[in-house]
Amino acid sequence: MFKHNHSPISGPVRVSPTIASRDMWSLAASSISRLFLRAFAIVALLVLAQLQTPAARAQSAAFRLAVAQAAAGDKAIAAFYKARDYRPIWTGGSDGARRRALLEALKRAPDHGLPEGRYDYDQLRREFSGFKSARERGILEVATTRKFLQYARDIQSGILEPRRIDKNMTLRPPRRDPLKTLIAFSQSNPRAFFRALPPQDPEYGRLLKEKLRMERIIARGGWGPKVQARALKPGQRGPQVVALRKRLTAMRYGQLGSANVYDARLTQAVKLFQQDHGLNTDGIAGAQTIRAINVSASTRLMQVVIGLERLRWLNKPLGKRHILVNEAAFTAYVIDNGKPTLTTRVVVGQPGRWRTPEFEKKMTHMVINPSWYVPASIAGGEYLPLLKKNPNALTRQELIMTDPSGRQVDPTRIDFSKYSKNNFPFSLRQPPSGANALGKVKFMFPNWHAIYLHDTPAKSLFGKDIRAYSHGCVRVQKPFELAYTLLAPQVRDPKSYFDGLVAAGDEVTVRLKEPVPIYLVYRTAWVSPEGRPNYRADTYKVDKKVFAALSRAGVVLRAQAS
Repeated sequence: MFKHNHSPISGPVRVSPTIASRDMWSLAASSISRLFLRAFAIVALLVLAQLQTPAARAQSAAFRLAVAQAAAGDKAIAAFYKARDYRPIWTGGSDGARRRALLEALKRAPDHGLPEGRYDYDQLRREFSGFKSARERGILEVATTRKFLQYARDIQSGILEPRRIDKNMTLRPPRRDPLKTLIAFSQSNPRAFFRALPPQDPEYGRLLKEKLRMERIIARGGWGPKVQARALKPGQRGPQVVALRKRLTAMRYGQLGSANVYDARLTQAVKLFQQDHGLNTDGIAGAQTIRAINVSASTRLMQVVIGLERLRWLNKPLGKRHILVNEAAFTAYVIDNGKPTLTTRVVVGQPGRWRTPEFEKKMTHMVINPSWYVPASIAGGEYLPLLKKNPNALTRQELIMTDPSGRQVDPTRIDFSKYSKNNFPFSLRQPPSGANALGKVKFMFPNWHAIYLHDTPAKSLFGKDIRAYSHGCVRVQKPFELAYTLLAPQVRDPKSYFDGLVAAGDEVTVRLKEPVPIYLVYRTAWVSPEGRPNYRADTYKVDKKVFAALSRAGVVLRAQAS
């Protein structure tokens, strides 16, 4: 470090004449050197301009005109080339590194589950090998830029627009600005730029490895014959026990041999399989387990390809703390700095009308001891038929009925036969209580779907393998633990604070000082950090829709020899 003398200066500063003279000569020499270099550069440019033949100038003009015309229909591409005076980034003599990096990336596009034909690697490679005129070179220049932007968009944020596939898939992929992408690429190391385009989430890299593994399994013929049994359990004997052993062996759950008895070793292998497929780990190959075991390798590969696309849809910073609800896995996670700090089972919406949608918002507050305001669709569709049969049907659930002006009414004095689900005018509210459908707390992230997370008195549903029973909202198995976790950054003793509010019994809203991003997604395939492939059933039949859209875009499933 430099040491400064902070004592005051008293009197003029004297400089040695010899030192001053030497510095002046040094400065003069430096200025003369800079002036000489500038003059030399100007003269060199003038000489080069004079050396350029009329034919060369015509070729340059024809190239620039071709680029301008080819780019005219795209604002971003036109602005990019105009700003650089229509100089090339692909077809110039010094652009070899960019061409090679692009071709390498396009050749590997199918490895990411992208449509090979969309980028036409072979044709582009041939076109780079020669062109007959400056005009053809200009057209190729812009066509290459279009392919580059298409590839960059696809591998960065996905091939598909989720909203066009299903109305419940309302996630918005993070599309990048094409002009900024072009400028960044033109100023970057080409290979490093292409390496940074796909999601950098480790989960994406693990899924890429699983994709290659599944392709090799398919090339070898898959996992062999299916297990032709409705259910198998420890102690059973027979040929289907042998079939179960062989299939689990092919799936890498151990070298299980060919004994025809369902022994302890096979039971342990079944438990591991159940763990990896989100099933209750009881070691019994029941209907759900047999169904999952019999899923083909091709279907699993399809799930992996879809999983890669879904990760691209969320290829952006999700927040140091965020909540991820995987509807297909019936599980919610609080993620802090990339690692789950709380995991809990959840119940999601029933398939069909009550399916839980996919979207993202920010959780802003929680309501402790909440009232349940019954949605009009449920009040007219489910409670009205009950009231027609029995006007006292609301008593058991402690529901209060009010008229359009908000006055409480006595259901026994209403003629419900006059109403249908479309004109039912009454509102239903369930005040805070032990039987309240929302339990003791609900977690709010305002959205037009009217979806939120909440507690529930119906705890038994969390023990099921397939947990799709709600009317769309997400029921949480560990609601108190979730509340403690969310309150921890703003309350010294979150457990005592929250438990005290619950015990008081009053309906209270608690704001989160820092809203937490929450993502409701649907992923049926992923690989754990420990390297274990995880697969889930397609309860909502969404994978079929997504893969159909991927297929229309040109994505194909491959088989690769080892």
